[in-house]
Amino acid sequence: MTARLADIAAQAGVSEATVSRVLNGKPGVAAGTRESVLAALDVLGYERPVKLRQRSAGLVGLITPELDNPIFPALAQVIGQALTRQGYTPVLATQTPGGSTEDELTEMLVDRGVSGIIFVSGLHADTTADMGRYDQLRAQGVPYVLINGFSDKVQAPFVSPDDRAAMHLAVTHLTALGHSRIGLAVGPKRFVPVLRKIEGFRLAMKERLGLDGAEAEELIQHSLYSLEGGQAAAAALIARGCTAIVCASDMMALGAIRAARQQGLRVPQDVSVVGFDDSPLIAFTDPPLTTIRQPVQAMGQAAVRTLLEEIGGTPAPHSEFVFLPELVVRGSTASGPRQRRGA
Repeated sequence: MTARLADIAAQAGVSEATVSRVLNGKPGVAAGTRESVLAALDVLGYERPVKLRQRSAGLVGLITPELDNPIFPALAQVIGQALTRQGYTPVLATQTPGGSTEDELTEMLVDRGVSGIIFVSGLHADTTADMGRYDQLRAQGVPYVLINGFSDKVQAPFVSPDDRAAMHLAVTHLTALGHSRIGLAVGPKRFVPVLRKIEGFRLAMKERLGLDGAEAEELIQHSLYSLEGGQAAAAALIARGCTAIVCASDMMALGAIRAARQQGLRVPQDVSVVGFDDSPLIAFTDPPLTTIRQPVQAMGQAAVRTLLEEIGGTPAPHSEFVFLPELVVRGSTASGPRQRRGA
């Protein structure tokens, strides 16, 4: 016990006597000091005494499409931490192939009396889906916020990265390196983020290389948001002479690198690859991946803040909060063939 008190005191920057007062629930400790001691408990992995545990202000559901793509666990972690800090208990509900659908997960959460729901890359992002399901949820009095994918048919707040700006960043980076044959590997066309990426890609290719819509269209390949999908898309783009490929996710980018290597090409010497997300551990791939970083921290916190305002009776307007992405240059992009010949 003495050793534990000493550890907590050192972590919190207070005396052991102060730690003892906090753990025993005694008065006379400033609120800020008390929070520091409780934070030190969490950091060191000690359980909080039962009498100090905060009573949950309610359950909040988080529905994600899957957890295979590391960007979704990263978002879930940010959202879960933000909810916990505000006294709410996060409930993670994940769709799996052949498992529960978004509607079934929503019904399960509503049946359990959740205070609100955050949807990540859900059916709201699918332009072919029936948006009436969200009207029904609103009619039941359940507040919700939607991440990634805007629809003017859904009266709710949205949180998104700027997909158009992301493509401009990627194309600008690659053309500056001397690439003129740049491909885009994206998911199915029915999804809003895909349509926005295509729009941004076309505009950037016209601005930087003077390509018209038809010429740019030849450099776009639709596939699945997976390693295998990226591999298939990249193989098709390499066959069309692309020396650089922009991918709609980091997982697709890893597939693109595999496709290049299967054809005896080197990354980045022969083919440059850009990902999207800046998923955890992606800096440690071979080569470290150049990617567009989604502002996960800011987006997750904004989603929680907006939802809690709705729960508190101050509804956010039907609007979209758009966050600027960031280009992170690592080792998977290099000078294009023409640039190297000129050098």
